Amino acid sequence: MAHESIGRTYLVALVIFSVCSMLVSGAAVGLHDKQQANKELDRKKNILIAAGLYDANVPIKESFNMVDTKIVDLATGEYVSTDVLNPATYDQRLAAQDAKLSTRISAKEDLAGIGRREKYSFVYFINKDGKLDQIVLPINGKGLWSTLYGFLSLDADLNTVRGLTFYEHAETAGLGSEIENPSWQKLWVGKKVYNEQSAVDIQVIKGKVDSDNPMAIHQVDGLAGATLTSNGVTHLMHYWFGDHAFKPFLSRLRGKGATDG
Repeated sequence: MAHESIGRTYLVALVIFSVCSMLVSGAAVGLHDKQQANKELDRKKNILIAAGLYDANVPIKESFNMVDTKIVDLATGEYVSTDVLNPATYDQRLAAQDAKLSTRISAKEDLAGIGRREKYSFVYFINKDGKLDQIVLPINGKGLWSTLYGFLSLDADLNTVRGLTFYEHAETAGLGSEIENPSWQKLWVGKKVYNEQSAVDIQVIKGKVDSDNPMAIHQVDGLAGATLTSNGVTHLMHYWFGDHAFKPFLSRLRGKGATDG
């Protein structure tokens, strides 16, 4: 009776385990499309936030109609045909992990600490009265504990920051996580990415920016108690706006006239 009881216990446990596994698997499969749709909606929301165009009272899909999405080859700065990559199905995050769709970054060049960089990146144009008003670019790089993912918007001059948002990270709550603070993000508005020699000069400094310092136009207040996260933000900015990321594209766009975007 004892052996029969133990056997039945194991059998019942096995049946329950199997049923639960099937239910969990079924739920994961059934919710996949919804999860992806929500993920895409959140991405669009953050693009709109960076551009200063998000309105909680207006459906995101409606607001996003004013955004023109393109894909560029980061090595050449040229646009990628939709016949080659479909913006509706291209996953930039996954591409960065795909050897065929990404490139390894040398230790010397890897300021952002990401190891590999996707070959092709989304760029988001917002036009006004038939001319480029601003362009939103995806950025990412290592902070203290995690990879920071965000969007930065540039004015039509392709140098002045219009907005910034970080939407995914795992930095220390109350310290590094302040990169999400709208008040800190607003400090970036009006700052210049490049100096007069076209070198990337934007940076998060330690402490407060001295408005009398000629470099103030390139500087943002540091995050108190989060030096490594602050440094990480500076490094990722220098990488993504440097020669090995968006600079060839921005130079090409500036050369042909930003209104042609």
